[in-house]
Amino acid sequence: MSRESYTHGHHESVLRSHTWRTVNNSAAYLAPELRPALSLLDVGCGPGTITVDLARRVAPGLVVGIDTATEIIVQADGLARDEGVHNVRFLVGNAYELDFADASFDVVHAHQVMQHLADPVAAMREIRRVLKPGGVFAARDVDYGGVTLYPELPGLDAWRQTYRDVHFWNGGNPDAGRRLKAWVRAAGFSNVTASASIWCFTTDAEREWWGESWAVRATESAFAAHAIESGVADLEQLRTIAAAWRDWVQDPDGWCAMPHGEVLARA
Repeated sequence: MSRESYTHGHHESVLRSHTWRTVNNSAAYLAPELRPALSLLDVGCGPGTITVDLARRVAPGLVVGIDTATEIIVQADGLARDEGVHNVRFLVGNAYELDFADASFDVVHAHQVMQHLADPVAAMREIRRVLKPGGVFAARDVDYGGVTLYPELPGLDAWRQTYRDVHFWNGGNPDAGRRLKAWVRAAGFSNVTASASIWCFTTDAEREWWGESWAVRATESAFAAHAIESGVADLEQLRTIAAAWRDWVQDPDGWCAMPHGEVLARA
């Protein structure tokens, strides 16, 4: 039975890792497709940093961001107002049942979304429905099976396995990146371009930001609650994981690489 529950939740430590995301660092593969006056749907928009950046690039075209969590939609709407971006609106929505007519958008974007869905192919079919003929679906997801860390701390090995187990327990797939091409083809897209890119955290500032985010997430976020509820880890084990992340932060040789799969699929 699939729970299909968001593994990370919306704890402050999780949102902190979202706020730096832009088109340049998270959707560069899509950037050449963007031009003024395009209509765009951002599925699973989260707090809206990528969405607002996309809206700037396609203005005056309308951009719509949807997410399942009302509090996140409110936050994203506030960000757009603060940034003075007026061609974007945010709505509560469901990737499986998009509340839009057929052929509504030139572009549909989904960043770190498909990994959390029990049936990503069904969601992609629904996305294909709302794309205009010749429109582009852009998806990017991390592949946790390829995440590499140095130094090789036992606590970080435990984190990797715990995270994967919790993610599967929640009904998603932590190795979604490598599967995106297969999923979009199964959803009926035939014109598909696949690529890959990487996030790398290694400077003092990057390690502090990323490692401390995960140290807090390991014991205080929905991830921690799910780990305990599922029986994957207990609180003491989660504290060990948090301590390992903090040790990694303090190591000037610390390095983390997170590979991502990407697809551009045309309707």
